[in-house]
Amino acid sequence: MNPIAKESITVALAGQPNVGKSTVFNMLTGLSQHVGNWPGKTVEQKTGEFIQNGRKVRLVDLPGTYSLTANSEEERIARDFIIHEGPDVIIVIVNASALERNLYLLSELLILPVPVLVGLNMTDVASQQGIHVEAHVLEAALGAPVVPLVATKNQGLRQLMESALRLAENPLAYNPNRPDIRPDHQPILAALQDLVAGKIPPPYPEDWVAFKLLEGDAEITALVRQKAPEVWDQVHGLILQHEDAYLDIAGGRYEWIGRMVRAAIDRPRTGVITMTDRLDRIVTHPFWGVLVLIGIFALVFWLTYALALPVVDWLDAYFISPLAKGTEILFRWAPTWVSGLLVDGLIAGAGTVLTFIPILAIFFGALGLLEETGYLPRCAYVMDRFMHWMGLHGSSFFPLFLGFGCNVPAVMGTRIIGDRRARILTILLAPLIPCTGRLAVVAFLAPAFFGQRAALVTWGLVTGNLLILAITGILIHRIIFKGMQTAFIMELPLYHIPSLRSIFIFIWQNTWAFVRKAGTIILLVSMAVWALSSPGGDVSNSPLAALGGWLEPVGRLMGLDDWRVITALLSSFLAKENTIAVLGVLFGMGEDSIGLAGQVAKTLTPAAALSFLVVQMLFIPCAATMVVIRQETRQWKWLAFSLVLMLLISLGAGVAVYQLTRLVF
Repeated sequence: MNPIAKESITVALAGQPNVGKSTVFNMLTGLSQHVGNWPGKTVEQKTGEFIQNGRKVRLVDLPGTYSLTANSEEERIARDFIIHEGPDVIIVIVNASALERNLYLLSELLILPVPVLVGLNMTDVASQQGIHVEAHVLEAALGAPVVPLVATKNQGLRQLMESALRLAENPLAYNPNRPDIRPDHQPILAALQDLVAGKIPPPYPEDWVAFKLLEGDAEITALVRQKAPEVWDQVHGLILQHEDAYLDIAGGRYEWIGRMVRAAIDRPRTGVITMTDRLDRIVTHPFWGVLVLIGIFALVFWLTYALALPVVDWLDAYFISPLAKGTEILFRWAPTWVSGLLVDGLIAGAGTVLTFIPILAIFFGALGLLEETGYLPRCAYVMDRFMHWMGLHGSSFFPLFLGFGCNVPAVMGTRIIGDRRARILTILLAPLIPCTGRLAVVAFLAPAFFGQRAALVTWGLVTGNLLILAITGILIHRIIFKGMQTAFIMELPLYHIPSLRSIFIFIWQNTWAFVRKAGTIILLVSMAVWALSSPGGDVSNSPLAALGGWLEPVGRLMGLDDWRVITALLSSFLAKENTIAVLGVLFGMGEDSIGLAGQVAKTLTPAAALSFLVVQMLFIPCAATMVVIRQETRQWKWLAFSLVLMLLISLGAGVAVYQLTRLVF
């Protein structure tokens, strides 16, 4: 079909990490986006649709990548989508304040047979650094459209998409200035192009295949060997004779980048001290940086209690309780089990869990704010010294930090760690990071258990988890991995003003994912628990009571004499939030004056309550986390090791805390 006649176009959004690509995507698509996984992969896929000048645009957010060399799964996904799916236009987002580094990815994209448009983002940040990029000069030098952007302020995005539509409608006018290989190897490249001509199946571009052969790309080399065996010996011979050709390819690209930069950039004068420099003197300092990090986490927990808990109480008093009473009245005519299922099963279980939403919204908002401002990489930098004690480095901080949201992406996020030993160690430690499910349970129960000291107790629980994580990491590193170390190089992006729209979308996506979980897994678990706990209305003789009674000797060591509490703890195996759902089912809606948390608090001594929260924070990971641990390590032994480790740590800590604190309380 002629591009002009297309009713819709597909646009691929590419870029390196920390260039504001996600902000551009969120600004353009808003809530009309779909988040899933790439087919056959576990890397997140984001797509969105919107209307631009009467045309439907499908925007695909490619994984952030520094190049297209297929050294990582993200790089393979990005280039495979471009080659196999053939988007109408590629928009590559570059950071105006770090243009030289960002242009390397562009130099690779220009070789592919898809029109490329450059979004020159963060021009305001570049100006603060004294850097001025002449967009029209860069456009003339590249031979490709360049649109200045300030994505956080929604500046330039309309012009960006209008330029993309024009490029899609008239691709024949696209004639970019592509980088050349250095002269020494140009004849070899031409010889390879002649050899593979007509031998490579579509959609692989023959010129691009020749480039990749000289670069030593393993995937393309295997493709040529399989699809063109008749010329393989000649191809292989040329490659062996010119193994240093990749240096001339990279050298040609860097020379091309140098020409672009010299033409388009006015650099700041020597000695200029920027806002980023001033802030980094504090937040990356070996001592003050740690204090800032601790203070930020303390502030997040304080905000959670100060802002979210009053809303939680309001939802419970004015929504959940009236809903339960109204349902009970409405179904008076029905059999008792119907009312019991709805009130004591669904509303008391899944309904109570939905009151967590304010807690999660505050946490995800804080996490999104830290990410949007550029502070998170500083956290990794500050934590690098401490990570080395465990044989890790700062890059492990990123997946571990994701664990505060959910342990599943934390485990999956370890793919950014190149060393397999460090990656497995990070995977084993990730479940020790308290996810929002665990934190929400603590935030729900701690005020009833400890009153005004709830925030302090929560901070202590999180700090305790992190100390146990550090001790566990040091022991595994020295005993199992024999003290091996790895190096660490990272990029610190410039600070920038966050996009409130992007933060809102981040909150919405993560909170809605939680609501979906409450509407599926937690709902089903609540119904199952109610059914197992209320046969004939006699909870004490139910199968669940029998299971809890069988486990009571273990619980008694931790002060957990009530089988209902032990059963609720076990239910967190499916989802950590299930603890509250099951407590809601087993304790019922209770008295209006004290609510569920108050009822649970009445059954536990202060020492037992603290022990319960400690075990909740350290208990075995949820089922979804177990699945991805097996998936990412590809070995059952590491999953078994993780389960046994977490079980021993949680039960041991619970017993120790109870036996020690009961002497005080």
